[in-house]
Amino acid sequence: MNVSVVLFTADLRLHDHPPLRAALDGTRQVVPLFVRDRAVDGAGFATPNRLAFLADCLRDLDAGLRERGGRLVLRSGDLVEQVCRVAAEADADEVHLAADGSTHARRREERLRSALESEGVRLHVHDAVTTAVGPGALRPASSDHFAVFTPYFRHWAQWRLREPLDAPRTVRVPDGIGSEKLPTRKGLSGLSPALATGGEDEGRERLAAWLRSGIEAYEDRHDDLAGDATSRLSPHLHFGTLSPVELVHRARRAGGPGAEAFVRQLAWRDFHRQVLAARPAAASADYRTKHDRWRSERTAGEDVEAWRDGRTGYPVVDAAMRQLRHEGWMHNRGRLLTASFLTKTLYVDWRIGARHFLDLLVDGDVANNQLNWQWMAGTGTDSRPNRVLNPVTQAKRYDPDGAYVRRWLPELEGVAASAVHEPWKLPDADRAALDYPDPIVELSEGLARFKRARDRS
Repeated sequence: MNVSVVLFTADLRLHDHPPLRAALDGTRQVVPLFVRDRAVDGAGFATPNRLAFLADCLRDLDAGLRERGGRLVLRSGDLVEQVCRVAAEADADEVHLAADGSTHARRREERLRSALESEGVRLHVHDAVTTAVGPGALRPASSDHFAVFTPYFRHWAQWRLREPLDAPRTVRVPDGIGSEKLPTRKGLSGLSPALATGGEDEGRERLAAWLRSGIEAYEDRHDDLAGDATSRLSPHLHFGTLSPVELVHRARRAGGPGAEAFVRQLAWRDFHRQVLAARPAAASADYRTKHDRWRSERTAGEDVEAWRDGRTGYPVVDAAMRQLRHEGWMHNRGRLLTASFLTKTLYVDWRIGARHFLDLLVDGDVANNQLNWQWMAGTGTDSRPNRVLNPVTQAKRYDPDGAYVRRWLPELEGVAASAVHEPWKLPDADRAALDYPDPIVELSEGLARFKRARDRS
């Protein structure tokens, strides 16, 4: 009996899983394998929120496999060593996995291919599993990647996506392949109190609800902070419990301006991945340097601490930062506002903010996180690198009644909508009664400092 190994990475699902379906071809037995990669843990990406969500995903994946007669095999350590060991134990002649454009994944794939081939085992790498369009699929004539989103999106929108695959009905796993115990959330400390639940079942339920009652209004409501009208599917895309290919197909079938706007966001995700695949240094270095002399944590420590703790004195910024800590997730408009405030108003190095987000975000994805931070810092792909988002103006536009601010800042619960975004303007007696700080910087002062730094004063 021929045996295949399917290595699950950021594709923890059974629906629309090309590596799994290819491995099951004919009468093959399959070893569904997940390796807790020691290198990923060592790089600081194994944060409490993501470990908890991962535990949910692995247990849900195992349950889905068991319903089909199989089970998940879990190993820990060096990924290449563990895959080779499992392949030898199962007498497998091939290994299947999803393509990944990150530098770490590509180097790991090269090592794995070399190690497997030395043992006579073939490695099959499948595109369009963790992205709708692979990082290297679209290229302009004059470069190895698109540096601007709009022309990228024109090509992306015309790309013919593969059709989604059904989940397999049966998965047969050979006997005698040992597995470590699946992790749980129990014993994990430092979790966000309202962290979402992971797993394919949860993701598909959220997707069904989104398509039924959310996507139609997305074009008009995606910036509504209080309305919470975004899909909240980003953690499921990050862990691969939902397929981006399937999401694009189903959104297009739903049709309308809301679906089109949602598909555009999925294209942004692919865009960032193709940028980072071509320019891996952008994970930690400016994609387009402005020769900034950013304030560091040493020189701006108090400001950074106030920003992290949601005590800057600007309610919409503080509300978003407290949402991040409580949920391990933040509304996209909040992400833009908090990033603009740190980099443009406080003139603090974008890498400090990006690291804090990665520490807490359950959807913390290096490509999206780092390149969105660079976009807002003006060192990335933004065609207007010196744009500054005014937190007061933005709050009045996207939280006009102050409902989002009051949700996360209970100390401002009694402040009227007309004053909640500028509590420092309240009468002295009312202001003194609030346990809320004054602004840590005047917006005009921050803007002037930024303009001087960029030689635009």
